[in-house]
Amino acid sequence: MTDTDTTITLVGSRLAKEGEDFMFFGESRECQKCKLKRTCMNLEPGRKYRIVKLRGDTVHECFVHDAGVLAVEVVTSPILAAIDSKKAIAGARISYENPKCTSFDDSLYDLINPEGIRNGDKCTVTKVLENIDEGLSGCSLKKVELKL
Repeated sequence: MTDTDTTITLVGSRLAKEGEDFMFFGESRECQKCKLKRTCMNLEPGRKYRIVKLRGDTVHECFVHDAGVLAVEVVTSPILAAIDSKKAIAGARISYENPKCTSFDDSLYDLINPEGIRNGDKCTVTKVLENIDEGLSGCSLKKVELKL
């Protein structure tokens, strides 16, 4: 990871821990009147982020977070997903597509419909973790780690 991969933003002080992952959902109505809005709202809605560094211990007032917010450095979080076995090659740059399984076990739902990534997103397969053999019908999948 290089410094250019990080973004400085503000998160709720209770969530501000190195290594913590969170989904960014975008602006709340209360954010419209905040003077720090540009620093908070500099992430892409619907994406998953990981806090990699705290940037001091100054707590800033916030209309949304009752315990205030802290400045942190974040990167896009790795995403665990199930992808077509043919695309599951470590280092491969792919265009993400949800698997087209005819049926799957409920325990696989989060891998087949991962948060933080959308069909058509360009990403890199950073790790191939395991074959997914049980609970599937109509497709051959592998569990992988993806990076946007």
